[in-house]
Amino acid sequence: MPDITNPHDKFFKEALTQPGAALAFLRDYLPPDVAAQLDLATLTPLKDSFVDAGLQEYFADLVFEVELKERRTAYVCFLFEHKSYIDPWTPLQVLQYMVLAWKNGMHQRGRLVPIIPIVVYHGAVPWHAPRNFQALFDLPKALLAYVPEFHYLLNDLSTYSDEELKRSAEVGVALLVMKHIFRPDLRARLPEVLRLWYTLQQEEHALGYLEAVLRYVVFAGKEISENDVRQVLEEIALEQETVMGTIAQELLERGERSGLQQGLQQGLQQGLQQGLRQGLLTGIRLGIKLKFGLAGAALMPEIAKIEDVAMLQTIGDAIELADTPDQVRALYRGGQHDELRTTSS
Repeated sequence: MPDITNPHDKFFKEALTQPGAALAFLRDYLPPDVAAQLDLATLTPLKDSFVDAGLQEYFADLVFEVELKERRTAYVCFLFEHKSYIDPWTPLQVLQYMVLAWKNGMHQRGRLVPIIPIVVYHGAVPWHAPRNFQALFDLPKALLAYVPEFHYLLNDLSTYSDEELKRSAEVGVALLVMKHIFRPDLRARLPEVLRLWYTLQQEEHALGYLEAVLRYVVFAGKEISENDVRQVLEEIALEQETVMGTIAQELLERGERSGLQQGLQQGLQQGLQQGLRQGLLTGIRLGIKLKFGLAGAALMPEIAKIEDVAMLQTIGDAIELADTPDQVRALYRGGQHDELRTTSS
């Protein structure tokens, strides 16, 4: 599988933008005296609102507007460096972002608004770096008046029990995975994560959320293998024989074989060739996303137009052999399947 740059940043960004996740995070982890000032029911994401172009990869979609209970407007800014190590310069990084946000906000709205920066840390040992900017300076008290003073809110996952992190499934699934991503017990904790996810399985976005979790575990987990993930899915499928069982079938072999099996089952039950086609498309969609991420998912609008079941079977079988999405595309745009089999065997 190809490497993913900044997998922790990308995963948390994807998780936090799941429906209800940001609201659950603020409701569960803001200090009570801060939360008491905010009308969280008015929480609204601000896309690209005051994010500098050079920082959009990290912060776009992670800026939220919420009204104060006094009906003024405040911005809640999530600064997710996703620290997995102790970084003493975090206050400087936070300040840099806040200044850029204020600068762009002034350009758009003509006034300054409060920003609440939140840093999430998911290393194995408790955070002990400074949480205020003045702590970076060794100065006499008389000079500190000329140094900015502010604090960021810290969410140190190592200080929470798993039960505390599970109180809201919308964000708890992500926090549990991030807490254990570097730990030896990740394999043992993954069933707990999937059971928590199962409480969301009726939601429209649930399958995409699960795909993000499994992709993150495989790419970023140091103490778990793809085979471990397959085994956990099988274990959970035995407990949850309905939706989880179907999803496990689709994901165990990155989708290609399971899609065929699901399609055959649908075809037998319905007596329709379309059942096989839809099953294959489901398997291909899951398989290509898990192997190639967004680059693979970009092929699905083209693949979904293919009516030829034999071609879909060929594509499904070839996903595991392909090294790039372009090799998959070549199959249905003119066919290099024989070459693919030769070079990959």
